[in-house]
Amino acid sequence: MSMFMASGLSFTPLPDFPVPVEVLPRPHRRIPCFTLPLSSTCSVVSSSKTISSFRRGSPALNAVKEELIQSSSSEPTHDSKTAPSSSSKLVLVVGGSGGVGQLIVASLLNRNIKSRLLVRDPEKAIDLFGKQDEETLQVFKGDTRNPEDLDPSIFEGVTHVICCTGTTAFPSKRWDGDNTPERVDWDGVRNLISALPPSLKRIVLVSSVGVTKYSELPWSIMNLFGVLKFKKMGEDFLRNSGLPFTIIRPGRLTDGPYTSYDLNTLLKATAGQRRAVLIGQGDKLVGEASRLVIAEACIQALDIESTQGNVYEINSVEGEGPGSDPQKWLELFKAAQGQ
Repeated sequence: MSMFMASGLSFTPLPDFPVPVEVLPRPHRRIPCFTLPLSSTCSVVSSSKTISSFRRGSPALNAVKEELIQSSSSEPTHDSKTAPSSSSKLVLVVGGSGGVGQLIVASLLNRNIKSRLLVRDPEKAIDLFGKQDEETLQVFKGDTRNPEDLDPSIFEGVTHVICCTGTTAFPSKRWDGDNTPERVDWDGVRNLISALPPSLKRIVLVSSVGVTKYSELPWSIMNLFGVLKFKKMGEDFLRNSGLPFTIIRPGRLTDGPYTSYDLNTLLKATAGQRRAVLIGQGDKLVGEASRLVIAEACIQALDIESTQGNVYEINSVEGEGPGSDPQKWLELFKAAQGQ
């Protein structure tokens, strides 16, 4: 197990596991994102009301440079091969409007990495991130629970995928519309993996600690409705797919999800004092993980070659951490592997 500290976000801890995406299942379609002129003050209008307004050099964006997950370079360091530049990389985020996903997308935008979202509710994505230029952010409407929604056009040009879909472990309103662990964490993950092109450079899947121990206490309590079992089934399907993968298993998620749909809010998010990162293997870690830490771990794992084919449990605790420094994350991942 290795330890460092990650960039910060501070929120009220929520007693749930990887956060879900809430939406109605409908056929997919691409939603154009119009230009948002970041070089000047601007407003994003949705449903006749202003959602966000900011300037490139505003305190909100400056705060990101100091506190949030931001790379000093658009090309993260690679431990063996050259990482693709931001111009050649296209990251598909599945579940990008959920608690972890929204932070991943905000950070990719801040890094000028081309992104594509697959979400059930495009309007929610526009509320969160504004109307971005299609060269920066594309939004596709689709539901991983429905294989017919996963049209090949969604994956055209995609080089990397981060899947952070999920639902609550216990029955709640989030289960409405057949949004259960079996449908989201098993059917949805299986459908997505089956639809991905073999040319993919990496898929990062957000799972959960405890998935190998769902029949043991206290995990069996968390697994009363099958959430850990179905996440493990999704993991196993990915392992057997032949795709280059990394699996991230967070502890109990804290910080967020944000209820103020505004890119500025996401960019100013901090983890407070909980910036240190613990990474382990073998499903031995028990604890909590800041959503900001998990979002950064997913982005870093895309380009660190040694994470391919590996599974990591991640917690966050008080202390100083790696922030968005690729070299520090590389050291953390390698230390967890005993390298």
